Amino acid sequence: MSLVVAGPERPPLQGIKIPLAVNKTSIIVDASRYIEELKEKVEMLNQEIGTSQMSTSQNPLPVQVTVETLEKGFLINVFLEKNCPGLLVSVLETFEELGLDVLDARVSCEDSFQLEAIGGESNAEGMDAQMVKQAMMQAISLVSILMHEY
Repeated sequence: MSLVVAGPERPPLQGIKIPLAVNKTSIIVDASRYIEELKEKVEMLNQEIGTSQMSTSQNPLPVQVTVETLEKGFLINVFLEKNCPGLLVSVLETFEELGLDVLDARVSCEDSFQLEAIGGESNAEGMDAQMVKQAMMQAISLVSILMHEY
């Protein structure tokens, strides 16, 4: 099959030299410009992520955590106005990390998150209510930050 092109006849390109170095150079220049544009986009996205994390940490979910010391354990109350996916799991993992056995618990995860639990010390000697409260607050803030990122 032959291709017929209408219009004035063009001179053969055999006599015209196209400098390959210019083509290679322009390709490299274009590629490096594109890479720079991508780097700028990545930097902007990283800045947005940093701003998002800062605003999340400055405006965490309103949370109330109280911890009372019992004879052999702690009474722990947690209240958040809004439930977060994974919050109960995170709180229970914190119990485990602290070496507290859940002896009794009442939990509501419908709209708000409410937990009242008695944690018995199994091997958590030397732990006080402030340590338990701090660990619970850390677990809650982690879940809160992750929820805002996605």
